[in-house]
Amino acid sequence: MRSPWKVLTARGRAFVVLGAVVAVAGVLLGYEDVTRIGLVLLALPLLALLLVPRRTPKVRVLREVEPVRLSAEERGTVTARFTNVGRRSTPVYLAEERLDPQLGERPRFVLPRLVPGEGKRLRYTVRSRHRGAYHLGPVLLRQRDPFGLTFLTLQLSSTAEVLVLPRLHLLGEGRVRGTSRGSEGEMPQMVALHGEDDVSIRNWRQGDELRRVHWPATAHRGELMVRQEDRPARRRALLLLDSRDGAHPGSGVRTSYEWAVSALASVARHLVADGFVVHLLTDTTLREGTTDHPVDLDVALTALARVQPDQEARLDRLAAAAAPFTTGGVLVIAAVVADDEESLRTLAAIRQPGSRALAFVLDPERFGGGARSRRSDREAAREGDRGDGGTARHRELAPTAVLADAGWQSVVVGPHTEIPQAWASLTATGGLVGTPR
Repeated sequence: MRSPWKVLTARGRAFVVLGAVVAVAGVLLGYEDVTRIGLVLLALPLLALLLVPRRTPKVRVLREVEPVRLSAEERGTVTARFTNVGRRSTPVYLAEERLDPQLGERPRFVLPRLVPGEGKRLRYTVRSRHRGAYHLGPVLLRQRDPFGLTFLTLQLSSTAEVLVLPRLHLLGEGRVRGTSRGSEGEMPQMVALHGEDDVSIRNWRQGDELRRVHWPATAHRGELMVRQEDRPARRRALLLLDSRDGAHPGSGVRTSYEWAVSALASVARHLVADGFVVHLLTDTTLREGTTDHPVDLDVALTALARVQPDQEARLDRLAAAAAPFTTGGVLVIAAVVADDEESLRTLAAIRQPGSRALAFVLDPERFGGGARSRRSDREAAREGDRGDGGTARHRELAPTAVLADAGWQSVVVGPHTEIPQAWASLTATGGLVGTPR
């Protein structure tokens, strides 16, 4: 409970001091009327203190956000329900909801008098240009007496969360080619490892490969029969995010980190739609031990909405965690900053012969160079139009040459590089296997 002196406003404190001085002066000088005036001045703030309740009211606050997860620039409606769960009626308060500045201005409203059990529903809208997890609340309650002698601020501790997803971009309809090992439809299934009980036999259809023909069944029925595995291999992809705080330059919505998060989120949606099993590798998933577990699209987008740059993040730790995946023939797609050649060399070494690895290489000079970055992006676009896939610019940055020498396919990007354009350049050299029918 706050002390009475802190509850008084400047006017209230002046009344107390002035009333005490006048009352004492009246007593010393023998003027009863002056003493009475001083006592009245002193009694007004004291009476206001007695009438203003200084205990936090027992009000329950429940919030609902519609939709539950927002996209960047999307408006969400927050419905806050206030219910008096105490035994006494609450006074009238001026209420203010605390919000992150990214969500907009703090909503202010009048919370009317609530009798026990009575509820009040209030609504306001939020919107953010940036992805992230934002807190709603707590609610501040303010009360002032009619004379302005007291001012009380109380707090309802209930909070909620608004989740804003990364910006998603359409990456086209082309299917992504997996690796030569562990990829569905790109490696003969070792049926002998499981036995005939793990396969079923069906009639041959146009497009079936001859290596799947089951010759005993074909001879028995007199028509082509093919094996269809009940447990076919699934194509898997590992999305790796470089979260080193010191490596990512830029500010606002065009930071290199936001570009990387948005790119991987768009790739995750594209791969899931194409039937891939997706694993997400960040410093957060590495600490939580969830990298080994495949994630669906909702989980991946939620994780990417919450992820933030980490001062303790290290690329070599991510490379060590990714190495066991690459031995199994997983498609690796990384978003990495080209600032440390030694760390990139460690990352480049995880690619195994016969596997595929793609990288969005973020150029720190472009993201921190303003007008220079726009010129660099235009130059990279012209190089891509000439059909060299940005190789000239790629070779200008020595660290990216490390990835190319290890067999990675990479594209150098800046703040004004469009993610669909970067993806098209990255997968242009044999990355797509056609459009699904």
